[in-house]
Amino acid sequence: MPRVPLNGHPTWVVLPKKKGKTVVLLHGGLSSSASLLRGLGPRLSKRFALAAFDRRGHGRTADTDAPFSYDDMALETIAFLELLNRRVYLLGHSDGANVALLVALQRPDLVHRVALVGANYHFEGLMPMEEFTPQSPGFEQFALEFATRSPDGIDHAGVVVEKSLRLITTQPTLSVEDLRAMSVPALVMAGDDDVARLSHTVSLYEAMPGAQLAIVPGTSHAVLKERPKESAALIEEFFLGPAQPVTQYPIRRAKKSRE
Repeated sequence: MPRVPLNGHPTWVVLPKKKGKTVVLLHGGLSSSASLLRGLGPRLSKRFALAAFDRRGHGRTADTDAPFSYDDMALETIAFLELLNRRVYLLGHSDGANVALLVALQRPDLVHRVALVGANYHFEGLMPMEEFTPQSPGFEQFALEFATRSPDGIDHAGVVVEKSLRLITTQPTLSVEDLRAMSVPALVMAGDDDVARLSHTVSLYEAMPGAQLAIVPGTSHAVLKERPKESAALIEEFFLGPAQPVTQYPIRRAKKSRE
């Protein structure tokens, strides 16, 4: 796969192989595009062209000395979308969902619709969790897998973990009022045992005009791996279906349409 400069930084990318409707996959933290390309790619590629890139310090893209920031990640993504020179459907998971949310808010002209899987718009919306650090039991295995792709090598794995920990404990810091400015149709999707508080996920859905909500039963933050077939079907239906669904008994949507 080629590397292209995004905001001056050489970035590993997957460019769409065909024209038409294009889904851009935004991977989670401490992950890479490979996770989404393997899990959902084969299903989504039947109806869409696919594109992806490994964010700075992730997958096959080298890191820099700068800390991780969702704002920087959003700018990186905007540069990629401008490179594609087409309006796209954004599918983000975890950190990738937080980035997709920022991109849709900042540059709605680049996005048809956005699917946010396992997102949180404020860092305080996360459930209490044991922190993953270089001292954690699973770090050695993570470092070995990190080194199979990263140009920075195994010794940089701890740096990336520490940067990621600082990121998720201090960002993002959006408010419900910020979310009300959303003009892109959005799907909020999560497992019923996800890392964000369920009330936080619901508040994300309820704040955005015209949003849709999917809570997948019996799943966790790994919902896309645990239920890949059902997840792909929900996402595909949202991307291709009516932006404003017509239901028999609208309540929240009827209220929003009057506001």
